[in-house]
Amino acid sequence: MHDETAETPEAPRPSPLQGLRVLDLATLFAGPLAATMLGDFGAEVIKVEHPRKPDPSRGHGPSKDGVGLWWKLLGRNKRNITLDLSSPEGRDVLLKLAAGADVVIENFRPGTLEKWGLGWAELSAANPRLVLARVTGFGQFGPYARRPGFGTLAEAMSGFAAMTGEPDGPPTLPPFGLADSVAALSTAYAVMTAIAGRDVTGCGQVVDMAIIEPMLAVLGPQAIWYDQLGYVQPRTGNRSNNNAPRNTYRTRDGSWVAVSTSAQSIAERVMRLVGRPEVIDEPWFASGAQRARHADELDAAVGDWIARHDRADVVKAFEEAEAAIAPVYEIGDVMADPQYRALGTITEVPDEELGTIRMQNVLFRLSGTPGAVKWAGRPHGADTDEVLTGIGLAPDAIAALRESGAVR
Repeated sequence: MHDETAETPEAPRPSPLQGLRVLDLATLFAGPLAATMLGDFGAEVIKVEHPRKPDPSRGHGPSKDGVGLWWKLLGRNKRNITLDLSSPEGRDVLLKLAAGADVVIENFRPGTLEKWGLGWAELSAANPRLVLARVTGFGQFGPYARRPGFGTLAEAMSGFAAMTGEPDGPPTLPPFGLADSVAALSTAYAVMTAIAGRDVTGCGQVVDMAIIEPMLAVLGPQAIWYDQLGYVQPRTGNRSNNNAPRNTYRTRDGSWVAVSTSAQSIAERVMRLVGRPEVIDEPWFASGAQRARHADELDAAVGDWIARHDRADVVKAFEEAEAAIAPVYEIGDVMADPQYRALGTITEVPDEELGTIRMQNVLFRLSGTPGAVKWAGRPHGADTDEVLTGIGLAPDAIAALRESGAVR
């Protein structure tokens, strides 16, 4: 008997980038991460690694059972092949792959692809609709173009490090790949912009992404302040020149919380909460910049009150007062937080080498065509035969490539 109450399985929803084919030739870290972001929303990403020199991210950071964990994140949603692009055989295969692709992402030093006969002239001849995204430290031209470029250099040269840290301390670099991540986001956006442009013109084009530029872009009005006022933002630690109180404060139980008062109403609520409502009537309190000049007094008031309470009580009191606060989390706190859990920010992924693993989910939620993490980073060269067969290479041709060392 047919059960009218039985639920009908929900049909798989389409992926927004379904049908987009991306060749990821890049390593460490901006280029590959851009490809990961495209793969998260349905692009078919083929990761191309050297047969004898795998992507160094496989060996970066901690590993488990000899398996690099960073790679599991960076390599997710990608099929994995090996190909020696510097060999004539590898060049020919890459051009064949490019003929059926939409995007190539690479981060070799300028001139390297050209040396191998895989520059824009050859790639666009093989596929006039191709988008080539070139991600380097300093861009494709200029006096620094051929220098080795890494995110750390962008964090230094953009002005980020100079404004980060305590006033009497040294310039401070982030303890993670900030510039690479910002460049990855920018590259994914640039690729999709170029794809949209292709829909208008019918032709592909080159994306020239210099890692030093997106990092500068996210620093806000530094350039216009300097241009118009000669103003250089100093290091202020956790304080701000634009408002106060704004800092991290230690609670009675040894935890830390961060407080922000960017809005005037929030600043007033904070000072009432900590028992100092009289300062609200001071003429200087009406301006964020003026409050910043009285940061010592305001920090002392807020810090003393917070120091007399445990973190849970502090957060509860701020929430009840509708004042802005957040606990300073370590990653274990993130994994357990109910808001992150509600959003699905951390997702479980099945993995053939490590079993079920957890990692960050896709970057944003789409109501109609959501992204998904389907699998984690694959073993080196795991999909070589399948991918090469898919572009028409016969088994004996693949065997010959393997014999020559062009593939593993």
